[in-house]
Amino acid sequence: MFRLKATAIATFVAAGSLIGQAHAAAPQAIVTPVMTQPLPDYPGKEALMITVEYPPGAVDPVHRHNADAFVYVLEGSIVMQLKGGKEVTLTPGQSFYEGPNDIHTVGRNASQTKPAKFLVLLLKKKGAPVLVPVK
Repeated sequence: MFRLKATAIATFVAAGSLIGQAHAAAPQAIVTPVMTQPLPDYPGKEALMITVEYPPGAVDPVHRHNADAFVYVLEGSIVMQLKGGKEVTLTPGQSFYEGPNDIHTVGRNASQTKPAKFLVLLLKKKGAPVLVPVK
C-alpha cells in the first residue's frame, strides 16, 4: 500500500513538473505602449499604438480587443487567425486587421529561433482594456 501511494505521489509530482516546464517554455509577448491619442471627432474614443515583440516560440492566449486593430509586421514572421477565418503567416511589411467583434484564436511567432515584432494601432473606447481573454 505504501509503495502504491509513493508511486502515485511521484507520478503526480513529475506530471506537475512537466506542466510547469511547458508553461515556462512558452515565452510571453512583450507589449510596449507607443502613444495614446484622444479622438475629438469621435467622442469617447481613443487611438492606442503599441509594439508587440514575440520572443521565439511565443504564443498569445485566445482573446479579443473590442476595438478596430490594425497590425503591421516590422520584423520576423507571425501567424494570425480569427475565429472562422484561415490561418495566415505575415512577414515584414504585411498587415492584418481585427474588428471589434472578432475573436483572435491564433497569435504566435512563426519561428522557434528568431524573434518577431509588430506595430498595432487600436481604435477603442477610452480606458478600455487592450486585450480581453476569451474562454
